[in-house]
Amino acid sequence: MRELPAVVGRGEFDALVIRTDHHDDRAWHDVVAALTEPWGGGQYEAHVHFVDDPAWAEATVDEVLAAVRTDEDLSVVFLADRTTMQAGNHALLAVTTLTREDCEDDEDYGQLTEFGREFRTIPAGVHDVYANLSIGNLGFEEYAAAAHDDPEGIHRSL
Repeated sequence: MRELPAVVGRGEFDALVIRTDHHDDRAWHDVVAALTEPWGGGQYEAHVHFVDDPAWAEATVDEVLAAVRTDEDLSVVFLADRTTMQAGNHALLAVTTLTREDCEDDEDYGQLTEFGREFRTIPAGVHDVYANLSIGNLGFEEYAAAAHDDPEGIHRSL
């Protein structure tokens, strides 16, 4: 597994979005534009820390998680991967930073990752996922379940 650059400068309230596909700059600009729109019916300003560095190109989920593991305040990271860039809705991959070691036992970890450790969300969903996970209002597993129940497997904004 390769070592990726450290993520620096992320504010406490900034969702972390890492670009892992560098084949389509126009699609990336569309993703960034969607993620910087106010959210919550226009009530809230978007706070996003973007990592747009070719060193992250084709990074796997495990490589990304290893690179961000030292950020104790981070519970989810969003990847703009090839699927994101090619899909019309630009659904990002949301990945929990939760590990088995963070849980009391296997049963606890199993419940928290029942629907997997990742799911897709439209750009408008990034903000409500990040905000609610940050304040403990909802858990990752609840968002993963919503995505699981969606016909396209995508979490849509609340």
